[in-house]
Amino acid sequence: MGVVAEVERKLARHRCRQEMDGEPELRTSTMTHVVWAPPKWLPRAKRVLAGLAERHPARTIFLVPVPGRRSGVEADAVVHDFATGDGREVLSEVIELRLSGEAARHPASVVLPLLIADLPAYCRWRGRPDWNGQALDEIVDVCDRFVVDSNEWHGVPGAYEPLAGLFDRIVVSDLAWRRGLPWRSALAERWPGIRRTERVSIEGPRADALLLAGWLRSRLRREVSLARRDAVALARIEVDGDPVAPPARPALTGSDLLSAELDSLARDPVYEAAVRATAA
Repeated sequence: MGVVAEVERKLARHRCRQEMDGEPELRTSTMTHVVWAPPKWLPRAKRVLAGLAERHPARTIFLVPVPGRRSGVEADAVVHDFATGDGREVLSEVIELRLSGEAARHPASVVLPLLIADLPAYCRWRGRPDWNGQALDEIVDVCDRFVVDSNEWHGVPGAYEPLAGLFDRIVVSDLAWRRGLPWRSALAERWPGIRRTERVSIEGPRADALLLAGWLRSRLRREVSLARRDAVALARIEVDGDPVAPPARPALTGSDLLSAELDSLARDPVYEAAVRATAA
C-alpha cells in the first residue's frame, strides 16, 4: 500500500536524524497504540500522549476521520525521543492518518499493515462510538483492547448496553470506571454493613456515578437507588445519608488513567458486571 510505504519512509528519515545526535537510543516498543480521534478530540488526545512520555514506548497511530465523500488518506509520521535518566533515549513513533470517505469507514485496511507484529494493540476511542458503524467493527477486530471514557458520551446509561455487547469480542475498559477505584475501595471497607445499603448519593460526573451505583447493584445483587449532583470529578459520596471519607489518593491526569489501562490485557469481570447492571 502506498500510504504504508510513505509512513515507513518518513519514520526511517526521522530515526536517521535522531541517531545522528550521538546519544544511545532504545527503540523498543511495547505495543501499538491506536487512537480514534475525530478532529475536535485530536488536541486532547495529543496532550494525553505527551503526558505518557516514556512510560509506554509505542507506535501510536492517530486515526482522524474527516468530512468528505471522496476516499482518501493523508499521512504524517514523526519520532519522539524521551530521556530515561540513565543517559539513554527512548524513541516512540507517532503516525497521524487523516481519513475521508471509504477510508474512514474501513480503517483496518490502513491500520493492519502498521501494527507491530507480536505486540498487543490498544485502541483509545475518543468520544461516543457509532455502535453500528463499520469503523468500530473493524477496529474491534484488529485490536486487543478497547479503552473508552463513557463520560465523553451522551445517552448514558443507554449506551452501556451496546458497550456490553463488545465484551466477548475484545477486552474493554473505561476511564470513568478507573477514576472510581479509590471510592470503590473506600466503600468496600464498609463491609459487611454496606450490604444493607438502600440509597447512594454521589457528587460527580454522570458516567462515574452511574458505574459506581452499578457496581453496588452488581455486588449486592439487588436494586440500590442513586441520587446525583453534578461535579467535574467525584467529590462526595453518601451511603444512606452517611458520608464516606474521601480517599487520600491524589487526582490522576488523563495520561495517568490511560497509562494504568495500558498495563493490562485481562478482562475485568467486576467492571463488566457493573456495566450490565447499569444498563439494566
